[in-house]
Amino acid sequence: MAKARAASPKSLRARADGGPAPVAPVSVAPPTIRRIVPADLKDALAKGLDDFWAMPSHLLFLCLIYPIAGLYLGRLAVGFDVLPMLFPLAAGFALIGPFAAIGLYEISRRREQGLDTSWRHAFDVLHSPSRAAIAELGGVLMVLFLCWLGVALILYRSMFGDDVPRDPIDFFREIFTSRAGWTLILVGNAIGFVFAVVTLMIGVVSFPLLLDRNVDATTAIKTSLQAVKANPATMALWGLIVAALLVLGSIPALVGLAIVMPVLGHATWHLYRKLIER
Repeated sequence: MAKARAASPKSLRARADGGPAPVAPVSVAPPTIRRIVPADLKDALAKGLDDFWAMPSHLLFLCLIYPIAGLYLGRLAVGFDVLPMLFPLAAGFALIGPFAAIGLYEISRRREQGLDTSWRHAFDVLHSPSRAAIAELGGVLMVLFLCWLGVALILYRSMFGDDVPRDPIDFFREIFTSRAGWTLILVGNAIGFVFAVVTLMIGVVSFPLLLDRNVDATTAIKTSLQAVKANPATMALWGLIVAALLVLGSIPALVGLAIVMPVLGHATWHLYRKLIER
């Protein structure tokens, strides 16, 4: 069998001049997974916050994107009689977050290597040799997101039928003061928890790995599952941290997501670095 050729300088994923990334050699060796502890989660979050504050141009960009998206969802819910879907839509950020944050992983990767971190480099993922696998895995998360919305709608209608209060105050009063409403909250959160766990298991490592190495989607998902299996307690804690921060970010009309989402995105890159040997 012929020996694999060493990668030439042109095969490196990033160039010092900040230009488009050349094609990377196909990664053959399976990724090596490390064991981590809760202190590593704290460090990953600290580094994620540092990445966020170090790039103020991204702050303006993201402060526009997430509040506008949140207000649009709210207007959609109130104006088109889909008020029951407001919470599932907001919770859906957690399901598509690993894919939506891939540009932030790229910015953290570039900052780690001392390269230019202007916002336009968030789109360098379009030139990644793994872009097809990234799109494929993103499609998987989108299917999960749509399934979650479908299940949430079916659950609401099974409790309250097709009638939706026109006034948001009446809607929330109905949810929080009736037995059916509390049943909806408990069962809905239990089902949402299952969707969130599945997303965490397949997405916590896979997208950063696809960005960092030229692997296929199957390898990325297997590696993510193995990383969670090797660190069950620590990864469960990470999932709780993500859920808690997303709830806090969603409370003020989703405006807090302008900070929470990018910080979690950057932190996920640093968590990947701790979980996977270079």
